[in-house]
Amino acid sequence: MLLREQARARGFDICRITHPSAIPEARERLSAWLASGAAGSMDWLAATQARRSDPRKLWPETASIILLGMNYGPPDDPLAALARNSAGNISVYARNRDYHDLIKGRLKLLAAWLVAQAKGTGVKVFVDTAPVMEKPLAQAAGLGWAGKHSNLVSREFGSWLFLGSIFTDLPLAPDQPESDHCGTCHACLDICPTKAFPRPYVLDARRCISYLTIEHKGHIGREFRPLIGNRIFGCDDCLAVCPWNKFAATAREAKLQAREDLRAPPIADLLCLDDAAFRALFTGSAVTRIGYHRFTRNVLIAAGNSDDPALVGPVAEKLKSPSALVRAMAVWALGRLVPLADLAEFERRWRPGETDETVEAEWAAAAGAAMAAGAMPARAVDLKEGRPP
Repeated sequence: MLLREQARARGFDICRITHPSAIPEARERLSAWLASGAAGSMDWLAATQARRSDPRKLWPETASIILLGMNYGPPDDPLAALARNSAGNISVYARNRDYHDLIKGRLKLLAAWLVAQAKGTGVKVFVDTAPVMEKPLAQAAGLGWAGKHSNLVSREFGSWLFLGSIFTDLPLAPDQPESDHCGTCHACLDICPTKAFPRPYVLDARRCISYLTIEHKGHIGREFRPLIGNRIFGCDDCLAVCPWNKFAATAREAKLQAREDLRAPPIADLLCLDDAAFRALFTGSAVTRIGYHRFTRNVLIAAGNSDDPALVGPVAEKLKSPSALVRAMAVWALGRLVPLADLAEFERRWRPGETDETVEAEWAAAAGAAMAAGAMPARAVDLKEGRPP
């Protein structure tokens, strides 16, 4: 009880304990998932598989694992932002400070208190980036259960819990695991725009918008781009639709509450950012981890899905980018935003000097898609400025 009080005083909303042998099925399930290829390009999962499956291989002295949860619940429905086509939608967790830094600092404070209570106690703290299977351990400790979308669900906090852990060589009484309360509900599976769940409780990351916009470093497949909508960093759909969120509360930690300028930033403004401005805007946010060019790739996809002709100019400016990743998505977005005759004018000006085959392929695909859809009446485009007059 005292441990929970100390955890609460340091900003955590829930604290439970489990033992390192509490997830014996983890090895087999992880191995099967990796063998299926569903991890995509996340090679580090396979590289750390042995340590990830067994906490004692990460630290042999582990006797107990303290699981901590910090609520980051939003004040409103994240799904509402998807209707704002000319604004970018950033996943709830990335709208303020990077939770890794915040939670790790709080874990160290709690671990220091624990060591002070029991002299000679060994501790190690982990937040997401280490090979720790936080979600199965959190279920074993009773924080919640793995929902059909494979994320943790809490009866008290719904979908909105950041997880951290303290490994200790101190033997502590474990809490009871949480049971599955999803029942017959499959709302999280039904809402996924890209059908990333081949079956309940299994995610195919290769189809997941969070993976595509954050982890995936290359070109995003054409079949997924229209489905991404205005999501420029992550996706909250399967989390936000969960009925258990009716019990969730808004985050009490100020550093996890959304910054006003990151709630629904205009796509036009985001397209005007250079690398320095991008880093200045997202200082301290998890968004910076994908870098300027991948971020711009995502914003261009959102622009192409916006149906907003005012974005033609900012999109066309990206044809000048040194990054083929950016140029390719600028071509795709223009193909979605302008009539065929205007697209032909852009192509006439910009395609002859193109040397990257992926950008070349986008020019060909954009023209083919426009022709298949039927030529629309042209409107005058100022090619010098790259936008309608």
